Amino acid sequence: MKTIRILILEDDLETLAGLLQCLNSLEIEHEGQDIAPTVISEYTMVEQLLNRVEKNVFSAILLDRDCKAGGNFHCLDFNIYPVDRIIGISSTPPYNEELKQKGVKRLVHKDYQNLDKFIKEVKAQIEDLVFKA
Repeated sequence: MKTIRILILEDDLETLAGLLQCLNSLEIEHEGQDIAPTVISEYTMVEQLLNRVEKNVFSAILLDRDCKAGGNFHCLDFNIYPVDRIIGISSTPPYNEELKQKGVKRLVHKDYQNLDKFIKEVKAQIEDLVFKA
């Protein structure tokens, strides 16, 4: 059985609940592939943990910007975590534009008024990035 590691840098619990349901659905649809999510809700953990490793182990990274600690997740080291593995998921268009300027091509606007649509779009991006690659 193959394990697919998905990093979620997100602090909104409602959004996280939807994303985890999405990953559950993907795991059911792709029998024989386990999905192992890692959730981090504060930028300080990105700096203290993620940016200190030598190698990326994640198949996909869902990257929001703002976090509960008042900082932002864009402190992620793009030398370790390649932009072709990142899906930008901010609700603020300029924040996704910042990622685009850094080379991130997969961007999904998070609309709190329509989280179902957002989750479906993220699911399609994960499907394309992880399962069709």
